Amino acid sequence: MSDFWIIVFAISVMLGAVGGAAVTTWFERRLLGLWQDRYGPNRLGPFGIGQVAADMIKLLTKHDWVPPFADKWVFIFAPTAIVVAMLLGFAVVPFGPGLQIIDLNIGLLFFLGMTSLAVYSVLLGGLASNNKYALLGGLRSAAQMVSYEVFMGLSLMGVVMLSGSFSMADIVESQRDGWYCFSQFLGLFVFVIAAIAESHRLPFDLPEAEHELTAGFHTEYSGMKFAMFMLGEYLGLILISCMITTLFFGGWLAPFSLTFIPAIIWFSLKTFLVICFFILLRCAIPRPRYDQLMSLGWKIMLPITLINLVITGAVALWIAGA
Repeated sequence: MSDFWIIVFAISVMLGAVGGAAVTTWFERRLLGLWQDRYGPNRLGPFGIGQVAADMIKLLTKHDWVPPFADKWVFIFAPTAIVVAMLLGFAVVPFGPGLQIIDLNIGLLFFLGMTSLAVYSVLLGGLASNNKYALLGGLRSAAQMVSYEVFMGLSLMGVVMLSGSFSMADIVESQRDGWYCFSQFLGLFVFVIAAIAESHRLPFDLPEAEHELTAGFHTEYSGMKFAMFMLGEYLGLILISCMITTLFFGGWLAPFSLTFIPAIIWFSLKTFLVICFFILLRCAIPRPRYDQLMSLGWKIMLPITLINLVITGAVALWIAGA
């Protein structure tokens, strides 16, 4: 693509991601209502879709207050950081053959770097608020995200071994003979758990557990700044779902040789199903204690990733020598 079309495509991806995050807030509530045999949003527009616009108007018109005891500029910067980091992560997502903003040869490392930057948002938000609940939430979040970044990165090394590349497009192409959800099921299991912890999705939303810390790191936030934290969380959900599709479910590749359907349709359908899975977890699994979450990571997730690395390395060497 020419530079002009790359810019147009990048703007389209950014607007699509933000719009998708807004619609996901409505879709999640409708789907939870369906699974829990109750009503979701159903008053504004068909199936309650107008609730998205109502929520946006409510948040935009709320008084955007900065506490006098807060560190003003850091307090303002914190919610912006998570949105920027998540949007930058979409730059390396391959939506189809050639449908990618930039095909970096270190695309996977770029993605991990962007998710790592998100920790600064919640940590700075908690520190800048100068509130004990926000501070505890920020510190919890930092410990949780830094810990699970280790397992997230290690869980993907098996994929790198098998594909021989950090490029996202190359990883998709290497799955033509079989999706990595089968050969790397241990890596997929760890990556999904780590992704939930990284994006603060239930049941691992402990940094903002209302029953303990009121609202955690965004206790003092309101209006548009609070909306940006929520936007960042839903952008993270969509980004993680796109990455799971790309790394483990063949990306845009069609199953059963159904190549007559456009590649981007397959990618979108797979990503949609992964998002539904994450929403299902929200209403199906209870929230653990914080110490249980950290023990799960270091005592169970870390050994599983190391075992997966050893087995994958041994199989790769055996295939190379055969």
